[in-house]
Amino acid sequence: MKISGFLAFTLLSISILSFGLTGAVNAQSVLPLSVSTDATAYTTGNSIEISGTIKDLAQFEQPVVLMIVSPDGNIVTIQQVMPDSSGNYSVTVKAGGTMNSSGEYEIRAQYGAQKITSTFDFIAGGGYVSASQPEPTPEPTPEPTPVVEEMVNCGPGTESVNGICQVIQTEEPEEKGGGCLIATAAYGSELAPQVQMLREIRDNQLMNTESGKSFMSGFNELYYTFSPTIADMERESPVFKEIVKAGLTPMLSTLAIMDNAETESEVLGLGLSVIALNLGMYIAAPALIAMKVNQQIKSRK
Repeated sequence: MKISGFLAFTLLSISILSFGLTGAVNAQSVLPLSVSTDATAYTTGNSIEISGTIKDLAQFEQPVVLMIVSPDGNIVTIQQVMPDSSGNYSVTVKAGGTMNSSGEYEIRAQYGAQKITSTFDFIAGGGYVSASQPEPTPEPTPEPTPVVEEMVNCGPGTESVNGICQVIQTEEPEEKGGGCLIATAAYGSELAPQVQMLREIRDNQLMNTESGKSFMSGFNELYYTFSPTIADMERESPVFKEIVKAGLTPMLSTLAIMDNAETESEVLGLGLSVIALNLGMYIAAPALIAMKVNQQIKSRK
């Protein structure tokens, strides 16, 4: 009887211990930040749906920063997406554009200090469909009934649609690469004139030359290591936001010079001039002023 009681007690203890260990393993499997895609592979023109969850939301509203990195380590696009009240987020990115080489691409998600990565395969060109996304069988499309359009004289910027003048809709070009997080947070919108000027200089001048592409590749690697943190600080502190805005004004004035750069040599020459001007304004000039003030203080003693 004593032996039977001892064996029953031992089995009960093992069961309780196993349940506790299983609960611990399950608790560790819940990640504070997750990121995934709706498929494992894509080709040019496909829509990449990126989604994930945040276990513990921050006290202040802040976005999840998503970066897609090519197999050779270059950042091909960057997105900011705000999570909902439950911590869920999602965004859709079109495959192609700066994503122009086949291979395994990496998705880097960052929410404050939390970071996580995921991967997917990309096949440049067309004709490839992921096994997880079977191509639906196209249904026969009925021939549309021809519509006789009434001739109407419409003014500039409008066109006649079924006898009614409507504004001509233009499709905006897809943005190349990532955006300026610090300037967007400082001026409140990606459509602000200052942010649009930075985007136009990047796409129209720098990205059209080899030296400009090399500069942007190295600059992005450095810039996106600290810009999400500064952008979060701007959203949390209006005073800091105004300080950053005032600090960006001289740099934006010098970057206007790049509007005149068209050839490789002009981009290189004017780019070096802009860098020199900014070093003078942000480093040399404050250092010189500090030296003069120090000399004035010493002379009065």
